[in-house]
Parts: sequence; structure tokens; C-alpha cells
Amino acid sequence: MHNATLILLDIVEDCLNDDDVSLTGVLGGARDHAEHMLGIPSSYGVLAEAEAAAQIVQAAGLDAGSPFGLAVAQGLTGIEQLPVQQQQQLVRAAARRYAITAPSRSPAAPAAAPRRQAPGRSR
Repeated sequence: MHNATLILLDIVEDCLNDDDVSLTGVLGGARDHAEHMLGIPSSYGVLAEAEAAAQIVQAAGLDAGSPFGLAVAQGLTGIEQLPVQQQQQLVRAAARRYAITAPSRSPAAPAAAPRRQAPGRSR
């Protein structure tokens, strides 16, 4: 899902160049094309859409709350009133910040226990 959300944020930024496509319109397309565009089952498209929307709202400095909450919808409505260039900047910022939070692909190595001297030995 993390990778699918990053891909969606990239697609949103690219599609905002089109004058006839709104921010919410581009995000909404994810649920219809999730399997093809994002490489996830189509039923997960709404999850990637919600997470991407929340990330964009947070990049604008707004409280997103739950990805499915009213705050995200209100934040997107305000963001859509901004010039397209500013919307693209917010999407880029959201993608950069979200990429930093990428889950680790390999588990962290366990910390090595400190070595103890054998009893009765001295230096």
C-alpha cells in the first residue's frame, strides 16, 4: 500500500497539469484504475486514495485526522481553490514526506549483547 500511495501521488502531480481535471477528480480515479495503475487489487484503490488525500492535506499544514474523515474532504476543498502550481507543490511535498516514512524492507538486526568476561578471569 505504501508504494501504491507513492505512485498515486506521482500520478496526481502529473495529472494536475490538465486544466479539466481537479485534484479530487484525479484522486478519485485511483479506485477505478488501482489494479492497472497502482499494482494493487481494485478493492484497495479507495485505501490508496484516502491515504494520498490525507498526505496532501497534511502537507498543506492542515490536520487530516482520519484518512476517511471530514477534515480531509474539507482540506482538499480548500486546496483545490489554490493555483495549480501550488497544488502540485503540495503533492510533491506530500510525496517526499511520505517516502521518508517508507517501511523497512528488511528487519533490523538484533542488538548484540555486551560481551561479559568469564567468571574467575581477570586482566
